[in-house]
Amino acid sequence: MSLAEVQRRTVRTLVVAQAVGAVGITIGIATASLLARDISGSESLAGLAQTFQVLGAAVAAYLLARVMNARGRRIGLMAGYLLGASGSVLAVLAGVWESMALLLLGAVLLGATTAANSSARYAATDLAEDEHKGRALSTVVWATTIGAVLGPNLTGPAGAFADALGIPELTGPFALGSIGMVAAAVVIGVLLRPDPLLLAREAAGVVPEPPHGTAWARAVAAARERPVIAFAVLGMACAHAAMVGIMVMTPLHMEHGHAELRVIGFVISLHVLGMFAFSPLVGILADRTSRAAVLVEGALILLAAMVLCALAPEGSSWEIFAGLFLLGVGWSFATVAASTLIAQHAPLESRTDVQGAADLVMGLTAAGAGGLAGVVVGVWGYPELAVCATGLVALVAIAGFGARATTRAAG
Repeated sequence: MSLAEVQRRTVRTLVVAQAVGAVGITIGIATASLLARDISGSESLAGLAQTFQVLGAAVAAYLLARVMNARGRRIGLMAGYLLGASGSVLAVLAGVWESMALLLLGAVLLGATTAANSSARYAATDLAEDEHKGRALSTVVWATTIGAVLGPNLTGPAGAFADALGIPELTGPFALGSIGMVAAAVVIGVLLRPDPLLLAREAAGVVPEPPHGTAWARAVAAARERPVIAFAVLGMACAHAAMVGIMVMTPLHMEHGHAELRVIGFVISLHVLGMFAFSPLVGILADRTSRAAVLVEGALILLAAMVLCALAPEGSSWEIFAGLFLLGVGWSFATVAASTLIAQHAPLESRTDVQGAADLVMGLTAAGAGGLAGVVVGVWGYPELAVCATGLVALVAIAGFGARATTRAAG
């Protein structure tokens, strides 16, 4: 089998895994903050579940990258999905036993599936040519649309599923989600052969050697040698933080205006649609024009989203529908562009180290934003949160201009 054939098989496998796994990870988005609020009895703590999930994703991204460096993409991705499934089960038990500590532990483990989904986009580029990396990466990102849009809209049926199991209604999405994550692990375990990262190393004649220093040190060294990596990480991290901060507080903002759970679920699914549905077009645009320019375009779209969210009244409104959709689109532009820059410029011998460190920074930044979002909303309000997030959006634009300048200088 030629490398091109293996690449096509790899992308197909990752597409299926992403579609199935995304149901598992996104079905609980609309209810996570509500479950945390009910268990803790405090709206100011409502964002903690999502924050801990983002924090778990950050740590898992780093740890899974080390596993992939030693064992390949297949083993690392399987581990991420299975850890996430166990986190879903713990979230169900947390609702049954009304344990905030157990919910937060489950959220941390759920982050491993988020990390696996993120790593899958990089796996799609291992065997891709430089001029096609954006398209390969964005195809896998797009596959998340199938499960991610379906997931939040299963909130209603998940409630009925919870009733049938005799568990709290808000834990139903997590029960269904665990099934999707196990299915994704099976797809990867059976079909992701040969391993794309190991094959890419073999094709390039890179002989695995005992790594020197820590994975973080190797990633920092690569960023110093190739500054475009640092700008790409900055843009990706700030875009993700802005998105998470707004997204985790939107269900509460809508519920304050007495929006129904199904409407909240639809808004979240519309947001997720914006995140993933147009990614192939973004990837093609990044390949054919400038990846740095696409990163700046993402910042402009995110700015428009912040304005709409700041103007959105409580409950259901056209501003919140449009704002959350554009929040997803802007995130897509920034993430696809930045991720492609990282995939293009990371050295093969330290590729997983750079990618894992990038996702670690992205996750930690977003976790901080998610935690602060609850405080900002509790003290001032949702519109003020959107205003604060514009600072992060400005950094995305700065990163895009920086990436453009460093790639031109390198050329």
